[in-house]
Amino acid sequence: MSAHVVPVKLYITIFIVLLLFTALTTGVAYIDLGVFNTVVAIAIAGAKMLLVMLFFMHIKYSPRLFKLVIVAAFFWLALLITFTLCDEFSRSWTQVPQSWGPAITAPAPRTK
Repeated sequence: MSAHVVPVKLYITIFIVLLLFTALTTGVAYIDLGVFNTVVAIAIAGAKMLLVMLFFMHIKYSPRLFKLVIVAAFFWLALLITFTLCDEFSRSWTQVPQSWGPAITAPAPRTK
């Protein structure tokens, strides 16, 4: 079995891109994007994960069956997260626990 030879220049380029993405993550953390802070952070982390998987883990040069296994693993992870969130979001019927202390009531109005 022959191994695919990747030039060192490609590894250095990917490393520099990963450092830039890390700096971008740090920079975006100081900007208030409202509800999109988490979305942008996860998108940048996903791009970094993809670069590491494709080039450093040699997924790009792997056989098709191995790529299928990776896609199936991500599908399974998405399925588990979806079922967990469905269970979590459907629990709105659960009662909120009451306080253990005595109930504080307002004094009755005085009448003459």
